[in-house]
Amino acid sequence: MAAIDDSPEPDNPVCGAYPPLVEAAWLYQADQVCPEDLPMTAAQALAMGMDTPTLCELAGLPRHADPRDIRDTFEQALEELGITLPDRYLARRYALHRLAARFTAGEVELAELASDEWSEMEIETAEEQAFVALLPACACCIEYTLGLDVAEWEAQLQIAARALDSHPAVGPHF
Repeated sequence: MAAIDDSPEPDNPVCGAYPPLVEAAWLYQADQVCPEDLPMTAAQALAMGMDTPTLCELAGLPRHADPRDIRDTFEQALEELGITLPDRYLARRYALHRLAARFTAGEVELAELASDEWSEMEIETAEEQAFVALLPACACCIEYTLGLDVAEWEAQLQIAARALDSHPAVGPHF
């Protein structure tokens, strides 16, 4: 289930890989990262000592470059670094767990949680189901889809998010 080759060989370029680059690979696979943000992630990885020709190329791409070019270059840079893109199913579960953690930390507003993208996700645990069940399809439908006032919904969502966040994480381990 590991997304990177973490074997102890000294010439393995991923030993000590820049964690945000690995996380970007997981979020990229879950459609949770904007392509225009990937050049900055690559530049930060370079600053932390990661170095391949394609990573340098990616870091040099402008934010407004063709998203297909950014994606292709990002995938090639990951390949050069030995970072494997995870299974889409696992990546989506990781993104859901990350969303719950960010919500409990106060980094996500209630309106940002409204999205129909989670409703079609394959759920594996009761904690995931409880959290997803409280996520409305859109911000304007909160009252209709949940039948709750916002304060009650937020309280239930906090409980579900904490339960999911305390459950063993899916995804990269740093």
